[in-house]
Amino acid sequence: MDTPADAPASDDLVQRRGSTSVVWKYFGFEKTDVTQKVVLCKVCRKPVATKSSSTTNLFHHLRTNHTKEYEECQKLAAKEKPNSAKIPLPAAQHSQQTLADSFNRKLPYEKKSSRWRDVTNAITNYIAKEMVPIQVVEREGFKQLVNTLDPRYTVPGRKYFSETALPNLYDSCRQTLMSELQKVPHFATTTDLWSSRTSEPYLSLTVHFIDESWQLKSNCLQTSYFPDDHTGHTIAQGLKDALASWSLSEQRVVCMTTDSGANVVSALRINNWMRLPCFGHRLHIAIERSMRDPRVDRAIGVCKKVVGAFSYSWKMKRALCEAQDQFKLPQHKLITESATRWGSRQRMIERFVEQEKAIRHVLGEDKKRRHLIPTWQDVDVLESVSKALGPLLEFTDALSGEQLVTVSYLKPVLALFNSEVLAVKPNDTDLTKKIKETILQYLNTKYKEDNVGDLLSLTSTLDPRFKNRYNDENETTAITSKITTELMTMATEEDSPTPGPSTAAAQGTASAGGASGDDDTREAAKKAKKSFGSYFKKQEVGEGDSLATAIEKELKSYLMIPEVDSDINPLEWWKSQEVNFPRLGKLAKKYLCIPASSSPSERAFSTGGNVVTCHRAALKPDAVDRLVFLAHNLK
Repeated sequence: MDTPADAPASDDLVQRRGSTSVVWKYFGFEKTDVTQKVVLCKVCRKPVATKSSSTTNLFHHLRTNHTKEYEECQKLAAKEKPNSAKIPLPAAQHSQQTLADSFNRKLPYEKKSSRWRDVTNAITNYIAKEMVPIQVVEREGFKQLVNTLDPRYTVPGRKYFSETALPNLYDSCRQTLMSELQKVPHFATTTDLWSSRTSEPYLSLTVHFIDESWQLKSNCLQTSYFPDDHTGHTIAQGLKDALASWSLSEQRVVCMTTDSGANVVSALRINNWMRLPCFGHRLHIAIERSMRDPRVDRAIGVCKKVVGAFSYSWKMKRALCEAQDQFKLPQHKLITESATRWGSRQRMIERFVEQEKAIRHVLGEDKKRRHLIPTWQDVDVLESVSKALGPLLEFTDALSGEQLVTVSYLKPVLALFNSEVLAVKPNDTDLTKKIKETILQYLNTKYKEDNVGDLLSLTSTLDPRFKNRYNDENETTAITSKITTELMTMATEEDSPTPGPSTAAAQGTASAGGASGDDDTREAAKKAKKSFGSYFKKQEVGEGDSLATAIEKELKSYLMIPEVDSDINPLEWWKSQEVNFPRLGKLAKKYLCIPASSSPSERAFSTGGNVVTCHRAALKPDAVDRLVFLAHNLK
């Protein structure tokens, strides 16, 4: 019923009617109903109680008895408040939680359940990938975190992770990598020796290869405990054992990149493996040779003392910041050198020269340290050294990567050193000239020893960015001949059948059959007929001159194509052009995987240093090997 004009409506109904006016289209009340808070439905004329100030009962009545009116009411409400959410359903529609459901919400997961395994595997991956101590699973903070995320999960003890979870993860990851390596015909490696924080010796081995999709892969195979004497013979045998443990044949090793340690060089010579000297180590030795000058020794000694004085005094650091503001210099800290990294020394010198004015000012204000003020001769020497070595920093970093092809860069980089980077310029000081000439002489000599020069020429030729640009006429002829010979050998090895069990069985059956087997064979040959289309098939390239001619044509076509842009990834180019140069593509996969430096092995040792910390010095060698392997190879 409609409300009379003079109906004394209560305050709560007036507010309710104004806030949700859409529902009152279907309801009304009389004067006597106001005090009892009962309204009448205009559709069915039934009374509906409204004991509260909300309209929940009204919406519930429409939804239950009048579906059409309820939907219309919802549409009208949406038009009044377009940004608001739908009017909530009555509380009566929510089902009450059963006692069994409430009990199950507090019941811990069974250890065989998928949820428990998923969370445990996630924690195992976290420990391995982030090199976290296994003891973290028993710390109260970690337990509280896990309990907040999932109250039903119970964290196992560290013994479970160290003896079960991590070994299982290692076995799974190792098996996956081993299966992938079995499909690769050729691969390159790097190796190095390292002593842990507890003075335990380790031998590392990393593998590098190009897979079927032309992706360059780099994996750490092992960081094995190596307590024997580090002689050439023991290292040679250790490397053979490492490959055998992965079921890898020595014949598949294209090249091994190592530092210049005499024992490692001797080991590869004993195994008769191709060795590529690490570019970073070669450059470090070349720079060390160029620094053999009394003037350089004195200037660098003064520089190191000054940097040390600022490193151990917070007052001097504060004074340096104030001096930098005064002279409008960059707010940079001084850098301390590392004895085994020439780049750190170069960065120390560059920063010293940059902050020279501020350093002089601070030292001049301190009576106890005025004797450390460098002379103008020392500054001139440091500037000469920085001018000679500064441009070399970029090349070391670029050639130490693992995700890009680096070996084909070596010959172009050496050519760039000779023609531009280390070329003597008219405004160079005598010291700068001496440093440049010494470095060039050493690098040019060392990269021509032990057939390394031929390897660099071959890899740059197989890179579509360079080809024969950096090879002279004699080198081009020699490399062309080498490529042709190797492709002929590869084709012969692929064509030669390998007798297997089925072949032997077939041969045995034919022998036992005697003459009757020969008759069956002749009969089968008579019945076999040539199809009409077979007359138009292109004859496959056979042995001898035909194969050599095909290889020569393929190589000539490849060399005639213009060089691609130097920023293009050569592997992406080969992926798209493999169909046109199938034989050369196999050779490119074989050689372009070689790393230019032994940085991958050194990175494995850096990971080992993060694993064997002062708090984890009691880790056994097998555990160290597993943890370093997982930290490098988990995805």
